[in-house]
Amino acid sequence: MPLTTVAGARRRPAILLAAAAAALAVGVVGCGSSDRPSAQPSPSASVSASAATGVLGIRDPWVKAADKGMTAAFGTLVNDSDTDVTVTAAATAVSPMELHEMTMKDGKMVMQPKQGIVVMAHSSTTLQPGGEHLMLMDLKQPVEAGDELTFTLTFADGKTQTFTAVAKPFTGAQESYGPDHGQPTLSPAA
Repeated sequence: MPLTTVAGARRRPAILLAAAAAALAVGVVGCGSSDRPSAQPSPSASVSASAATGVLGIRDPWVKAADKGMTAAFGTLVNDSDTDVTVTAAATAVSPMELHEMTMKDGKMVMQPKQGIVVMAHSSTTLQPGGEHLMLMDLKQPVEAGDELTFTLTFADGKTQTFTAVAKPFTGAQESYGPDHGQPTLSPAA
């Protein structure tokens, strides 16, 4: 009989502790505010932010690794709302930023600043090499593969949203951004 009492005494605090932890978890989830990120694990490379925690969902965010000069951030901006959303600015601690696009001018592909990136209601916009992207200008430090950079997007209505992107090496577009950021230098494909 004493073994049963000792075993029962040992189980009771464990059960009470588990019940208290479950109640605390429910309380924390129920008290969370919609303007703060949820208490989920740190963002992954595939999903950095969701429409539930911000203005847009941001899928597969990444930034091209670079030693100096300029580089760019990419991903897919997802708008699940009933209204169009316009990104008017982007910011990060490692450099000044501009919104950019690639377009044809005089028979040449050129990069140029853009006033805003519109994500239509119930749609998505892909930021990609050779298209619209978030340009990091005059890097203060190298952006090495594996680095995690935090970005803040500003929208036309004044709201802001942060997301994290992982740096990775990328040579697909063979673009080398020089000091004349108006035109990327296209390296010949190997």
